[in-house]
Amino acid sequence: MMNPWRLRLLSQLDTLGTVRAVAQAANLSPSSVSQQLAVLETETHTQLLERTGRRVRLTSAGLILARRARAILDHMDTVEAELRGFGQEPAGLVRLGAFQSAIHTMAVPAVTRLAREHPHLDVELLELEPHASMPALRVGDADVIITTTDFDELPLGPDLDLVPLATDPIVLVVPAGHPAAGRGAVDLAAYADEPWAFDIPQSYMANLALRLCRQSRFEPRVVCRFSNYMMTLQHVEAGLSIALLPGLAVDQRYRVATRELATPVTRTITAAIRRGSPPRAAVRVVLDALRHNPELPRRLADPRAVCPPAPRRTGE
Repeated sequence: MMNPWRLRLLSQLDTLGTVRAVAQAANLSPSSVSQQLAVLETETHTQLLERTGRRVRLTSAGLILARRARAILDHMDTVEAELRGFGQEPAGLVRLGAFQSAIHTMAVPAVTRLAREHPHLDVELLELEPHASMPALRVGDADVIITTTDFDELPLGPDLDLVPLATDPIVLVVPAGHPAAGRGAVDLAAYADEPWAFDIPQSYMANLALRLCRQSRFEPRVVCRFSNYMMTLQHVEAGLSIALLPGLAVDQRYRVATRELATPVTRTITAAIRRGSPPRAAVRVVLDALRHNPELPRRLADPRAVCPPAPRRTGE
């Protein structure tokens, strides 16, 4: 019989690409991962791996098994959850990954309501930005994620089911006493000489902000980079920078002003789960709680105002 744990390691190898990355995700040594994959080859009587130089890659049979393994493991999780909760309300653990600004506005209110309504349901909340949440969902480290369909660097694929949640405008954030702290839409080109606060490199907002500045024909002078929006807002509040942020990220406790962009830009916020067998009851109630969030201010954004596509690089 095939061991489910070893199947999970094989599926992770298909997603993450290297034994070392699988070892880090599973909190194992690379040699332990290699040993377990070798045992899986013995269990299946099939060559699943082949060496190319110092790297290991999946054979054709290995690819087939790795991609079927995800559906097998999901089905096993569903059966186990149904047996545990037979005749009862949804129960068990659901791992919910969400990006920073969605945690306090979407995830925490949903988890709070679920704790009251379903006492046998445990929701583990994980802070995961889009570039990290989609791989985590695919390898089974998250059951549901809140992400954006506008993250060009790591697109959502046909292996995921999407549940639209909201749209959120991208806004210019300036200190309360800044000359731009008025009304009306702004042209970013007017702020080319300002000091800018950016997210960490290669994150969704860092890439988007840089793209918008360059489309306005200037290279931003970045004076700080924070992975935490609260730190960004504090820096802007102190008059040390300005920033581009999603509307959901702007906490009203900070003395900052927001301005709409002359060319509106929004991000589409969605929940995602792995496609395959029908989601177990616990996952369904988490999705329902996210979809019906009375505390979330609904953005009536123009559906034509979407994040601009990343420009093609020459030679690609």
